[in-house]
Amino acid sequence: MIPLDHAQAAADLLAAEENGIQIGLLTKRFPDMGMDDAYAIQNAIYRAKLEQGRSVVGWKIGLTSKAMQYALKIDIPDSGILFDDMAFDHGSTVPKGRFIQPRIEAEIAFVMKSAIGGSEVSRADVLAATDYVAPSIEILDTRIVRVDAETGETRKVFDTISDNAANAGIVLGPQKHAPDAFDLRWVGAITSRNDEVEETGLGAGVLNDPVESVVWLARRMAQYGQSIEPGQVILSGSFIRPVECPSDSKILADFGAFGSVEIAFY
Repeated sequence: MIPLDHAQAAADLLAAEENGIQIGLLTKRFPDMGMDDAYAIQNAIYRAKLEQGRSVVGWKIGLTSKAMQYALKIDIPDSGILFDDMAFDHGSTVPKGRFIQPRIEAEIAFVMKSAIGGSEVSRADVLAATDYVAPSIEILDTRIVRVDAETGETRKVFDTISDNAANAGIVLGPQKHAPDAFDLRWVGAITSRNDEVEETGLGAGVLNDPVESVVWLARRMAQYGQSIEPGQVILSGSFIRPVECPSDSKILADFGAFGSVEIAFY
């Protein structure tokens, strides 16, 4: 792909987000695209959103579980950008039509008190830079079709990364904990839709330790001269499969002693 291709793909994805009509697979349009192309498209979206007046409030880490990595035939996580208009209050309702095909995942969120970056970032560095951890829900959406109607091909990881890692929203629970107050590997969630349990999981499903997920992000960002900034929220990765959220869905992610977080879809 050339820079003009990256810019056009980003423009198409932004238009899809605006009008609610998905575009076709980028990997079908550009069969030779690779990881650098995907992040170049994501970066073009980032620049466009800043021009629209948006600001960055954090980062999400995806594809941290072995199940998702096996499904997409990759062996590394991916990342996306959290913008200020993606934040929803705990217990609030997402208006109908805000998203195309919303789904949710349960995650442990890290809220940072100091900047962190560099290729040598360690687990201890992440813990020292974290203000608190909290239960959270990530809202996913896809501006790219999940399955190509003509070929039956499904989205590939490059499609997902280009689409800002399918990122759409974040809901933080009200509970705040010191990062070392819990063994985050054993923090789990029972995730229900309309009072029926849909998914369960443990933090250990995220690269064996959610802290290590943030370590991965900080080191990856260092390759691009970036760092995690104070006040930013880091979604460390899901330990459940995505739960579909059609209209009239009420979601509860119950993290037990760690807290809980709710969101509804009108």
